[in-house]
Amino acid sequence: MPEVYNNIVDILGPRRVAASLLVIVFLVAVGQAQAACDDPPERGVLWIGCDFSGRDLSGLNLRGAVMMRTNLSGADLSGARLDGVDFTFADLRGANLAQARLVKANFVGSRAQGVDLTDSDLSGARMDNASMQGAKLSAARLPGASLYTTDLSGAILTGADLSEANLSRAILDETDLSGADLSRARMERASLEDANLRGAKLTKADLESASLLYADLRETDLSEASLVNARIDGARFEGARLDYTLWVDRRRCPRGAQSTCQ
Repeated sequence: MPEVYNNIVDILGPRRVAASLLVIVFLVAVGQAQAACDDPPERGVLWIGCDFSGRDLSGLNLRGAVMMRTNLSGADLSGARLDGVDFTFADLRGANLAQARLVKANFVGSRAQGVDLTDSDLSGARMDNASMQGAKLSAARLPGASLYTTDLSGAILTGADLSEANLSRAILDETDLSGADLSRARMERASLEDANLRGAKLTKADLESASLLYADLRETDLSEASLVNARIDGARFEGARLDYTLWVDRRRCPRGAQSTCQ
């Protein structure tokens, strides 16, 4: 074999041989990647850049799978076990992931407009910079999840658990967060214009410099939360608990304050 290689080098020259070898390696890698899309669904499967739009994957155990840049638009993944799955830059538009288990899953940069994540477990998931306009997340569990700069405008998050979640700079305009648990959530510079937060739990939440224009905060619990420099024009606070809340002007609301910081 070394003698054959030396003969090829003598004929083509070392540079052309090196270039040819690189082309061969690339073609083999591409062939392997394409073949991976035909691999059976199982734990840790590598489905990178595949087209599974509309596919029925409901109830499957795909824990630890890699689905980067995969098209899953309209796919059915309801009830699937997807802990630790990598959906980076995946297309999940209109996909059904209701009641799926997605603990520590990665959705960074994914397109997930209209995705159904109702009653799903997204504890510790990373969803930074994802596009999730109109997503359905009622009763979803997202404690400790990261949604930094995520666009959730018009999403439904009624009764969702977002305790200690990172929603800094997230877009939550016209989002329904009624009855949601946002205790200790980070929401600095988030946009919550026209959002429905009625009856939500926001104890010790950080809303510094957030935009709450015309938001519905009636009957919310804002005890010990921070609203420093927040924009609250047109927002409604009737019945809201403001025990020791840091108001927009840095005043500390008194114990027992309700509706107004007095």
